Amino acid sequence: MHALSVPTWMIHISSVIEWIAAIWLIWRYGEVTGKRYWWALSAGMLPALVSAMCACTWHYFDNPTSLEWLVTLQAAMTVVGNCTLCAGAWWVWRQAGSRPNSSPSN
Repeated sequence: MHALSVPTWMIHISSVIEWIAAIWLIWRYGEVTGKRYWWALSAGMLPALVSAMCACTWHYFDNPTSLEWLVTLQAAMTVVGNCTLCAGAWWVWRQAGSRPNSSPSN
């Protein structure tokens, strides 16, 4: 647990808590508004949360070589999370009908 300073731990932990809160708030927004397509964005945020938890776990145990697989899992979850967030955002955009106006032809 000595691998990171106290302020750095505070940032790591608060970021994870904020991410959990954001997932929950987006999910609730979908429920309250009846626009369940927001759930796609909320679900798309989960792999990024797993990535953050992998980093915190690895640092908590002082970055041992026996847990280096967590670094690989973190990297994989970051890639998956970026893709699922992109897909979730696209789904919200598509369902909300926020297509850009087509420019007039000259």
